[in-house]
Amino acid sequence: MALDKFQIAERIAQEVKDGYYVNLGIGIPTLVANFVREDISVEFQSENGILGMGPFPWEGEEDADLINAGKQTITALPGAAFFDSATSFSMIRGRHVDLTILGAMEVAQNGDIANWKIPGKMVKGMGGAMDLVASADRIIVAMTHTNKAGDSKLLSSCTLPLTGVGCVKKIVTDLAVLEVRDNAFHLLERAPGVTVKEIQQATQGTLIIPDEVPEMLKK
Repeated sequence: MALDKFQIAERIAQEVKDGYYVNLGIGIPTLVANFVREDISVEFQSENGILGMGPFPWEGEEDADLINAGKQTITALPGAAFFDSATSFSMIRGRHVDLTILGAMEVAQNGDIANWKIPGKMVKGMGGAMDLVASADRIIVAMTHTNKAGDSKLLSSCTLPLTGVGCVKKIVTDLAVLEVRDNAFHLLERAPGVTVKEIQQATQGTLIIPDEVPEMLKK
C-alpha cells in the first residue's frame, strides 16, 4: 500500500538527528516537524526569516501572522528567532543548515533535481531552492514516485529545468526509500505491502536492488 503524505513525513523524520539545523521545503517536507522524536533537539529554519519553527499547525490552530517561505501557516517554538531574508540566506549559503528536505517534480539517478518550473505554466520563481541545494551537504527529497499521469519521477535524466546538479542524497516516496549514489537509485526500503516489482515498474532510472528489502515504518 502506498504511503500517504503523513507517512512519508514520518519516515523522513527518522533521518533528523539531534542538534541538526533543518530547512523544510513546502508541501510534504513541512509535515516532518510533526514527527521528530521528542527526546532530540532540532531547529527548523525557513528562508523567509525564522529559526525555531514548530510542528505544522492542525486545522483550526493556524495563526495567519506566522508563515513559512511558501506562505503556509506554521507554528513557532519558545525562543524562536525572526530576521530578514538576507540573514536567513547567510545561514544557508554559509552552510549552517545541516539538512534540507525538499519536494521535487523529478530526480535523476545522478542526483539532479527539478522542483521549480514546468515550461508553459506560470510560476512565481525559484525562491530559495537553488541556494539550498547548492549549499547543503544532506538533501532529502519527499515526493510521490510517479506523477498524476502515472509516469515515473525517478529518471535517468531530468526533462524539466534543473534546480540543482548532483545534489540529492536520499529520496523518500510513497513507495520506497532510495539512496542516490554511483549514478543509480539504490533501493533501501519499500512501503508496507508494496512489492519490489511495483517499485521497479515505477522507476525509469537505473535501480539497484539488494537481496533483502525491508519494509518502511516497522516498529
